[in-house]
This record gives sequence, C-alpha cells and structure tokens, in this order.
Amino acid sequence: MWEIFLFSLVLGAFAGVVAGVFGLGGGLLIVPVLAWIFEGYRFDPDLIMIMAVATSLATIIPTATVTVVSHQRKHAVIWQRVFRLVPGIIVGAVMGALFADLLSSGVLRGLFILYLLFIGTNMALQRKPVLNLERQGFWLDYFAGGVIGLLSSLLGIGGGTITVPYLLGQRLEMKNAVAVSSACGLPIAVAGTFSYALLGWGDTSLPMGSVGYVYLPSFIGITALSMLTAPYGVKLAHKLPAQKLKRYFSAILFIMALKMMF
Repeated sequence: MWEIFLFSLVLGAFAGVVAGVFGLGGGLLIVPVLAWIFEGYRFDPDLIMIMAVATSLATIIPTATVTVVSHQRKHAVIWQRVFRLVPGIIVGAVMGALFADLLSSGVLRGLFILYLLFIGTNMALQRKPVLNLERQGFWLDYFAGGVIGLLSSLLGIGGGTITVPYLLGQRLEMKNAVAVSSACGLPIAVAGTFSYALLGWGDTSLPMGSVGYVYLPSFIGITALSMLTAPYGVKLAHKLPAQKLKRYFSAILFIMALKMMF
C-alpha cells in the first residue's frame, strides 16, 4: 500500500504539471498509469480499469473546487449555463458509472484507448474541435449535460475536452467556456465518485484501502501533489513553446495507447 502511495505521489506531480501546461484534466494521464500500477501489484484484473477510472474521478473533486474558485474570482463563470447543464450531468455521471460496472475491463480499456487516440490526434494536428450548435435552450443543455456526464464518468475525466467544444459552438468566449467547464467538472466528479463507491461497496475482491472502487492511497497521493504542481504547470505554459509541447505530448499519448493495447 505504501509503495503504491509513493508512486501515486509521483503521478500526482506529473498530472498537476500536465493539467497546468495543457489545460487538460489529469485523468488523461492518471487512468492509464494507475491501471499499470494496479496491474503491477496484481490487483484483480477484472477490477483494474474500473478502479483506475473511479480513483481518477475522485481526484478531480478537490482540484475542480480550487479551479472553480479561481475562475469565480475573475467573474468568468456563467452560472446560468452551469445550472442548466448540471441536472443532465448528474444523471449522465451516474449512468456512466453503472455502464462501467457492467462492462468488462477489456471493453473499458478499449474505450479509454480510443479517447487517448482522439485527444492525441487533435493535439498532433493542432486541431481544436468545436461543435457548431446555434440552438440554445434548457433541453439541449440537459441532453448535452447527460452526454458529457456519461462519457466523463465512464472514462474518469473532468469532461473539459467535451464541454468546452460544446460551449464554444454556442458562441461562448473561450475564458467563459473554460470556466463553465471547470464548474461542471465538480458535479461530474462528485456524482461519479459516489456512484463508483456505492457500486463497489462490499466487494471482497477489492484490496485493503478501497472505498468501493475508489482506492484511497492513490487518491490521497495524487491529490496531495497535483494541487501543488498545477500552478507551476500554468507558469510553464506561459514560458515554453506550447505548440511544440503539444506535439511531443501527443506522441506520449500514442505510446500510452499502444502500451494499453498490448
């Protein structure tokens, strides 16, 4: 347990920097690395991916809280849009956890590989996907929130790679889209984490230190350092050549996807 905690501290440090430099949630890095760590320590193969996803979601709760407060201080959060998206997000996040619990570890791994390849391709091509949706309204936001919540909970991510393109397609400015996306990451993480904790409750094949599918030593280790290193990542983003870094990081994502395949 202590060795996994130490590995998680290192992972949290890297995840914080990556989140700060690229503006991406840590789940992109946390889920596959946790899967490798859990595999190395011979956790139940059927539980490795769902534990990695659940633990990744749990780490988003404290980081999303800090991020939302920062955006609110700059008055960038449009709360009306947040409140319209949240009902669908909560329903979708619960459904995502339920689906993940039904899927085999191999299928869940395959879905995450596709996600890595999608994000890696967009970063390599310097492409910023935007969903062109002129119509606005509660039901569209409710449906979109459901899709965002479901996919985010299923993959263990904060949903920014889906929420931001959707909001940009509705003509929100980038700073507002990012702020609203950050605010939406909190209900995704809370609903998803509680769902995974309840779904795994009482499973005797889970290792000691688990609350349902959430593995506490990794959650604590990742959270402790990611919150410290994220501000340094933001500073680096303003100093380093971002376009080149994105291409380098896309290569890492492709390697990670290949490693998960084989």
